[in-house]
Amino acid sequence: MSEKISTAFLQRAAEVLSEGLSGSQIVSVTSAFAVDFDRDIPHAAYPFNAGNKKTALFENLQPFSPGQQYQVIYELCDRVSTNPNVTSQQKINASQLKLTLLSRYYQFSSDISSNKAVPLVVTEVRHWLSDFPAAKKTYEEALQKHSNGIFTRNALDDLRLSLEALLRQLLNNEKSLENQIPAVGAYIKDNGGSSELANMLVKLIDYYTKYQNTYVKHGDAVPTAEAEFVLEITACFMKHLIRINGTSGR
Repeated sequence: MSEKISTAFLQRAAEVLSEGLSGSQIVSVTSAFAVDFDRDIPHAAYPFNAGNKKTALFENLQPFSPGQQYQVIYELCDRVSTNPNVTSQQKINASQLKLTLLSRYYQFSSDISSNKAVPLVVTEVRHWLSDFPAAKKTYEEALQKHSNGIFTRNALDDLRLSLEALLRQLLNNEKSLENQIPAVGAYIKDNGGSSELANMLVKLIDYYTKYQNTYVKHGDAVPTAEAEFVLEITACFMKHLIRINGTSGR
C-alpha cells in the first residue's frame, strides 16, 4: 500500500485538471484547502507566478499531505465534471482521473468519498459473490463508480455484465443476459422455487434487460432515482439466485 501519492500521478492530475479549470479556479480551491489545513502554498493569488496552470496546480499540491492531496484532487475533479463550460472529453478525463484516485489511493480517502448511503443488500452481495470471481469483479467496479457518483451509465452497464457473468457460471453456459431468461425460470424451479416466483423473476429480468438496452446502452442520462433502483434490484436478483444455489461464500 502506497504511503504517498506518486509524483507521476500528481503531475497527471495537474495536467488533466488544468485543462478543465481556469487559473483563478485553481487558486481559489487550493487556497481554500490551504486555509483549512494550515498550509502555505506557492500560488495563493491570481495571476500567479508560474509558467502555466499545470505548473501552478502541481506546485500548489506539493505542500499538502497525501490525505489532503487526495481531498484537493477529488474536489477539483468534481469541479471539472460539473463545469458546463468544459468539453465532454475534459469531463471524461476528470472522471477517469477520479476513478484512478479512488482505486489506487483509497487508503487516503475520507468521508467525502462515501457520500451516498448504500443499502445493506448492495454491500452484502459482495460477500455472496465470493465464489463467482468474474461477477464479483465487475460488481465491485460498478459499486465503486456508483458510490462516488462517476460514470453512472458505465456503472449500470457493469451491473448488467455482473449479473450476466453470475448466470453464466450458475447455468454453465456463455449466453448473453437476454438469452438466459427462459433458463432462469427453469433454474429457479429446479432449485425449489415456486412457479409464481419463477415467472415473476423472469418477467422482471426481461424488463431489466429492456431498460438497460434503452436507457443505459443508448441513453444520454439516467435519473439518479432510477440508477439507485437498478443497483438495488440487481443486488436482490443476485442474492436470491446464489442463495437458492446453496453457494453464498459467507
